[in-house]
Amino acid sequence: MNSPVIDTMNKKILLSFAILAASALANAKSFSVTLFQPSIVGGSELQPGDYKLDLNESKVVIHSGKNSAEAAVKVETGDQKFGSTTVRYQNGDGKYRVQEIRLGGTKTKLVFN
Repeated sequence: MNSPVIDTMNKKILLSFAILAASALANAKSFSVTLFQPSIVGGSELQPGDYKLDLNESKVVIHSGKNSAEAAVKVETGDQKFGSTTVRYQNGDGKYRVQEIRLGGTKTKLVFN
């Protein structure tokens, strides 16, 4: 049989883990992005369409349904808010590799490594 002290400690530990998990989720930011052509993100090719972009510190996940890609990014802050979300590409081998995403309504620019 568990003592009341152990039960209280277990509850405090579980509460601490729940708070830690909630704060990790709170740090992730979500945005919408539309890709107008097949795009390479972190080595994965995403087809044209609307995607959700989840940013957590220096990592981004772009996903829609079963399609997803993950990449490391450098987060930069611009001088002014961007009017709309734009995607900039690098095209050296006939494939469109995402080089930068500027997030509309924010000063945030994601530079892909």
